[in-house]
Amino acid sequence: MPDATALDQATTMIEEAWGLPIEALESIAVRRPTDDPLLRSAMHIRSALLVTADSSVAVHQERLRALTRPGHAPAFYDLQRITSSAADLRVAQAESRTALQAISHVVQAREAAATADRAPATRLAQAAVARSGRDHHVLGQVPDQAAPPAVVGPPTPGPGPGR
Repeated sequence: MPDATALDQATTMIEEAWGLPIEALESIAVRRPTDDPLLRSAMHIRSALLVTADSSVAVHQERLRALTRPGHAPAFYDLQRITSSAADLRVAQAESRTALQAISHVVQAREAAATADRAPATRLAQAAVARSGRDHHVLGQVPDQAAPPAVVGPPTPGPGPGR
């Protein structure tokens, strides 16, 4: 996504992770914040990205374009404004990248939590399969060892402790 803004990238990341459009996710995050705290975190970071970094990037880019437009020779006092705007643009872009990284970490935490929730069920299923394979023989297969003969009948009295 070379032409996509950081906000577009964040939106795509969140939509892919939760499988719903951003409008529906915004509604869920506001109405039921305790149902999915990771969604709430991702939406909060996205909102911060929208307000600060994404807007700042656009403002500083426009300022630099205006100061360095073709056919315009910057005046001496414009050089300080150009340098300052360029530095501000770099800071805003770094903030955008940081917000995208934070959303990425929230998505990874969500995936890890989903995997951890499935892990006990997966282990139980694997244990059940292992037990069933050990307890039952495949039809037509002769067991490796014969079971000891079962004793049928009442137990015989043996010598007691005092005999």
